[in-house]
Amino acid sequence: MPDPDDITGWQRLNETTTTSGRIHADDIVRLKAIGVRHVINLALTDSPGALADEAALLAEAGLDYTHIPVPFDAPDDMHFEQFCDAIRHGEHSVHVHCIMNWRVSAFFYRYNRDVCSMPDGTARGLMERHWTPETTQHADGPAWAAFITRRG
Repeated sequence: MPDPDDITGWQRLNETTTTSGRIHADDIVRLKAIGVRHVINLALTDSPGALADEAALLAEAGLDYTHIPVPFDAPDDMHFEQFCDAIRHGEHSVHVHCIMNWRVSAFFYRYNRDVCSMPDGTARGLMERHWTPETTQHADGPAWAAFITRRG
């Protein structure tokens, strides 16, 4: 089955890792069909467009679920540590999402750069497919610019 690249902000990072923005209930079966076994959600449950009852829907489909609610105006190192633990915990294909793939792309930028030792330019290029915190017009851009400059 081909990747469901019509999901908002879809991106395949490697053979076992995909990311996106918001998912819908009918996307769950499509994610499972491409081999996803663990879904990590970085959005808040009350974010506009968030999938209601996501944990229950994923459990019903037989997928593992980790929720790390990252307030868009206040990403911090505790969230990043939880993210790293969740990524390392999985032995299967993982899909990480939020609402627009902005949170996720920033988290993977740091993860790829600091944990995987990916060259900065390569890691940044993956993030910038979705956004650039330093130049965004979004009011919370400065919080994300500070978040991605931290190491660790």
